[in-house]
Amino acid sequence: MGVYGFSAKAINGQEINLEEYKGKVVLIVNTAGKCGFTYQYEDLQKLYDRYKDKGFVILGFPCNQFDNQEPDSNDRIQTNCLLNYGVSFPLFQKIDVRDGGATPLFRYLSSQKPFEGFNPFHPVAKILIPLLNDKHPEYLSDDYSIKWNFTKFLIDADGEVVKRFECTTDPIDMENDIEKLLEAVSV
Repeated sequence: MGVYGFSAKAINGQEINLEEYKGKVVLIVNTAGKCGFTYQYEDLQKLYDRYKDKGFVILGFPCNQFDNQEPDSNDRIQTNCLLNYGVSFPLFQKIDVRDGGATPLFRYLSSQKPFEGFNPFHPVAKILIPLLNDKHPEYLSDDYSIKWNFTKFLIDADGEVVKRFECTTDPIDMENDIEKLLEAVSV
């Protein structure tokens, strides 16, 4: 079953059963428009453009749980993503991805692969890690919860979580993993 047992509301309000993506390689990302990692939208779009015709899709889930970095309405989020980053991959309505209010999909995703740490050499990590240690040490108190915006889950064509990438993994650095899963789909 994997992620195919879940549904979510598209940014336009339409309920989408994730089974629609069965047979595709899927990257699910929690996003935010005013984050130090927001630039990743651009590279996510590049990956989407490069592989969408080969069975790859990205699903973006805006979230405002991390220092109020996605305060906008769903309509404004969609407009900003399109105008500022050319985002054409599917976006969903703003959700919670951690703690008691987390959607069932993100509770499932985060339970499948543990947090493996941030890349301490990433330029934004030099700001993020001290911020988390100082203001939000509770975010780091377990091995599975989402720690920040732009946590990415790579899903195989059967709907199973294959890999988790933290915000300090730039989208382009996931390309080999995506290509391997796409090769398995086309075989």
